[in-house]
Amino acid sequence: MRIDFLTLFPDMCEAVMSESIIGRARKKGAIEVHCHQIRDFAYDKHKRVDDAPFGGGKGMLLMAEPIALCIDNLIEELGEKPHLVYMSPQGKTLTQQRVRELAEYPNLALLCGHYEGIDERIIDQYVDEEISIGDYVVTGGELPALVLADAVCRMIDGVLSGAECYQEESHFHSILEYPQYTRPAVWRGIKIPEELVTGHHENVRKWRRQQSLIRTALKRPELLEAADLTEEDYKFLSDFQEKLKNMGDKKAEIE
Repeated sequence: MRIDFLTLFPDMCEAVMSESIIGRARKKGAIEVHCHQIRDFAYDKHKRVDDAPFGGGKGMLLMAEPIALCIDNLIEELGEKPHLVYMSPQGKTLTQQRVRELAEYPNLALLCGHYEGIDERIIDQYVDEEISIGDYVVTGGELPALVLADAVCRMIDGVLSGAECYQEESHFHSILEYPQYTRPAVWRGIKIPEELVTGHHENVRKWRRQQSLIRTALKRPELLEAADLTEEDYKFLSDFQEKLKNMGDKKAEIE
């Protein structure tokens, strides 16, 4: 897979995408990453890429032509138009499901806005979709683009050691990940759950599944609506909810 960043801060994107797991994956050829400086396509000697918005208002807006020339250059380089995502607080919120879908594209381009955003005509003419990483605003599109790129890259074959590395993580199956522990088995007097040291694989699997269900029910119950739950899962959740109710009733009696 190839990912292209269209940005005013290519060094920032390059630095992050050259580190850790993603950096190692690039070195061995599992993914390809390129960062393009929009300012290189400015058409005046000052390399200006922004101007005041029509109608007034504070802040500056990225002009259409430098961005369009940057995109056109990328299309010419690739021989086809990549799937172009504009990182925007107005976009649909990024989910693990959409990450999995984006990972299927051979060429993914991420357009990073800045200041007050970009000329709307670029969105109309070039952008395939707008994506947000949450209901808040940051100073530029680079951080959101890096979040998206990191999430997508982890889905690509050869980036992680195996599919199980991400298939058991939070959100992959619409439930949160179970608690995890490492050595020592007793830390400051706190023991790890007995199920994890028995060596019985089925007991470990069952404990992890139940802990994932408990965490999801307590922290993100809305995720359970989209989760692929078994009859065993439904029964466990029903029993768990009943226990919570009984605990609440007893607490009310004490108070």
